[in-house]
Amino acid sequence: MKTNNLKDPKDGLAGLKENFSSDAVSGFLVFLLALPLSLGIAKASEFPAIYGLITAMVGGILVSFFAGSKLTIKGPAAGLIVIVAGSVAELGQGDNDLGWKLALGAIVVAGAIQVLFGIFKLGKLSDFFPLSAVHGMLAAIGLIIISKQIHILVGASTSYSDGPLKGKSIVEPLELISKIPDTLAHFFQHQEVAIVGLVSLLIVFGWPRIKVGFLKKIPAPLVVLAVSIPLSMILGIHNIKEVLGENGEVITKAFNPLVSFDKGFFEILGINVSFDGLSQVGTFWKFVLMFALVGSLEALLTVKAIDMLDPYKRKSNYNKDLIAVGIGNIVAGALGGLPMISEVARSSANVANGGKTRWANFFHGVFILIFLIFAVAFSNLIPNAALAAMLIGVGFKLAHPKEFGHMAKIGWDQIVVFITTIVVTLATDLLVGIGAGILVKIIIHLLNGAPLKNMFSAKAKIEGNTITVEGAAVFSNLIGIKKQIAKFDFNQNVTFDVTKCKLIDHTVIENLYHIKDDFENEGGSFTILGIDEFKPATGSSHKFAAVKK
Repeated sequence: MKTNNLKDPKDGLAGLKENFSSDAVSGFLVFLLALPLSLGIAKASEFPAIYGLITAMVGGILVSFFAGSKLTIKGPAAGLIVIVAGSVAELGQGDNDLGWKLALGAIVVAGAIQVLFGIFKLGKLSDFFPLSAVHGMLAAIGLIIISKQIHILVGASTSYSDGPLKGKSIVEPLELISKIPDTLAHFFQHQEVAIVGLVSLLIVFGWPRIKVGFLKKIPAPLVVLAVSIPLSMILGIHNIKEVLGENGEVITKAFNPLVSFDKGFFEILGINVSFDGLSQVGTFWKFVLMFALVGSLEALLTVKAIDMLDPYKRKSNYNKDLIAVGIGNIVAGALGGLPMISEVARSSANVANGGKTRWANFFHGVFILIFLIFAVAFSNLIPNAALAAMLIGVGFKLAHPKEFGHMAKIGWDQIVVFITTIVVTLATDLLVGIGAGILVKIIIHLLNGAPLKNMFSAKAKIEGNTITVEGAAVFSNLIGIKKQIAKFDFNQNVTFDVTKCKLIDHTVIENLYHIKDDFENEGGSFTILGIDEFKPATGSSHKFAAVKK
């Protein structure tokens, strides 16, 4: 039995009746956080802003009934901005409206693949990726988000000003980064926008530092909206349409510092997806693969993280959750929405606000739906600079300087893989970046004496209640190791014998200690035999650092 002695909340309709008040309140508070972030993520992804809310609505109202996790909130995520914006740019070839519709086709196909991932029980594949490469991928995404939003924060253009690509959006991260000095040099070219952006940024970073109890419960993004909307009115910020002369010359350039909802909820309902992108075979399938792999990986990592925060210590069904997210992506993509995942910030807020069952996610979706119905009333009120400030805050969390220090503390191998993944991702794309991180990790393991024959196949056998592993226990054979451990119930007493191993890497060690906690939470035990015989493999004495003999 569980050591926390808490009785699990009921599920289904009985759970709705039992936990109505706590789940409804948490769902409303999560809605307040999800609303501005969903709009900002959609804008940053080159999607019409309102369709970010479509994804959040589908993730709440529909997906909550199929989900394999009780506490996660489904919706659009900052971690996929880079892929979504890239798909719009590459598939549309400069036409964002066309690119959006073609990207939807890739999202729908990726959703179908995610359903197959779940059916064929491939949720365990998340264990294949080394943690340092995953953190590097997320940090790179954070830097890319910041590199674009810092321009929008002050009203600067993120398009090419001349040459054959004039007028088209800049999507390459290194180009966006190289443009930052020029943007800073013209910081107050649109001073009203810059003022709103700076005030919003101060709130994003300053509000969490406030120690007053009831104020801490108000999400910073909501405060940003509450301040930035009236401030933009006072400063007279408004959208300007392009004005052409008699000869077609541009007299007044278009400038749109405010979010515009051109259509209301009932007007946007309908199928928007286009599969014409299949004619661009290589590009289309590249983004399908990225949506399916990166989206699934982020979704699974969030579920794992939230399971650790769950006060009831419930274990999610990863494969069932993948199927649910896949169904959600098919529906959201068909309606024009962004891809969804189990989003970590909103899910963490759900736990912190007292959400107990899947109904909290459902209520969050219902409140999003109610806002959608009245969304047109907010058209031309929300400043893009405010949304940019929120996303800079998200990007900063993903690429926080502490991440670099944490990786270095665990071992030089971690920081090498971490930085390699970041640099290659910035220079190429996410798939190549995480692939480079994996390759570097494998090379380091081989240099540390890991037998090549054990790199992808764990040599593990079971005798009684003892699992013996030989050769190497590393990220690339962790799936096989966990398969052996899964043959035991968490209430049993199990010994994991590593005395015949030559190398155990960081990913495996961290997973083993989490598994040890799982056994102890259920009244069993998980003893790692022989771990004290190893020495640091990368010069670090950290508890989770790689070790070798």
